[in-house]
Amino acid sequence: MGYKVESEVFIPFKWDDILFENGFRADLIIENKVIFEIKSVQVISPVHLKQLMTYLKLTELKLGLLLNFNEALLKDGIKRVVNSL
Repeated sequence: MGYKVESEVFIPFKWDDILFENGFRADLIIENKVIFEIKSVQVISPVHLKQLMTYLKLTELKLGLLLNFNEALLKDGIKRVVNSL
C-alpha cells in the first residue's frame, strides 16, 4: 500500500481577500491529512506549536505532528497538535 507524501509543499491561502500563492511551506503532508513540521532545536517552544496550529487552521486539516530531532530518543521529540477535534 503506497501513501501519498508531499514534501516542501507550498500552501496557498486567502486572507482578507488577498491570495498568498506561496503562503507557507509545509515540511511534509501525508495523505492530505497530517502535517509534519520538522525541527532540530534545543527545546520546543510555544511558538513552534503555534506555527503548526496556524498551518492546520489555514489548510483546514485536523492533525499535525511536530518532530524535534534534537532529542536522545525520537519519541521524546514528538508533539501532537490537533485542530478542532
